[in-house]
Amino acid sequence: MPYLLVFVLSIFTLTGCQSAYYSAMEQVGYHKRDIMVDRVEEAKESQQDAQQEFTSALEAISSLTNFDGGELESVYNQINDKYQDSEKAAKKVRERIAAIEDVSEALFEEWENELELYTNSNLRRSSEQKLRETKSSYNTMLRAMKRAEQKMTPVLNTLRDNTLYLKHNLNASAIGSLQGEFTSLEQDIQYAIKQMNAAIAESDKFLQKLNQK
Repeated sequence: MPYLLVFVLSIFTLTGCQSAYYSAMEQVGYHKRDIMVDRVEEAKESQQDAQQEFTSALEAISSLTNFDGGELESVYNQINDKYQDSEKAAKKVRERIAAIEDVSEALFEEWENELELYTNSNLRRSSEQKLRETKSSYNTMLRAMKRAEQKMTPVLNTLRDNTLYLKHNLNASAIGSLQGEFTSLEQDIQYAIKQMNAAIAESDKFLQKLNQK
């Protein structure tokens, strides 16, 4: 992104005035549709990052199944680091979904208002049809994103529980207790990743639809 756009972005992100931000971006040729595309791409990236962090956390927990002695403090630190990274990744996903919702509201409102400017009825009907199709694709994508985001919650809860338990019970019996949690955590992570992949696929479909405008 050019320096000027980065500067404008930083100014209006700090002020928190989204309508002023969109207006300023349009002044430099960066329209709501462009912002929507970027935010959907960023959401896809954040979901991919979350998948990696969850998988890494699972690997850290799974190492307990082969634990045969050693420094328990280091085991805890490793698992806690992975949990913290997973928490941050999930937060980023939530933030980027919210950013998409914000720009979509502005984009669709503008599109609807501009329908009134047409003098050619055929062109207006065509644009109106594309708007309905784009909205439908957007809603499908958003539902998929939110389903995926919701499936992160049980994963984070389990990671948090395991991390806290290990923190306060740094002994061999604690290791044995956590080993029994591995299968459940593995299933939760696999399902969350499946939902994220579905959301990413819907994002690609939406971007294709949006680019047809």
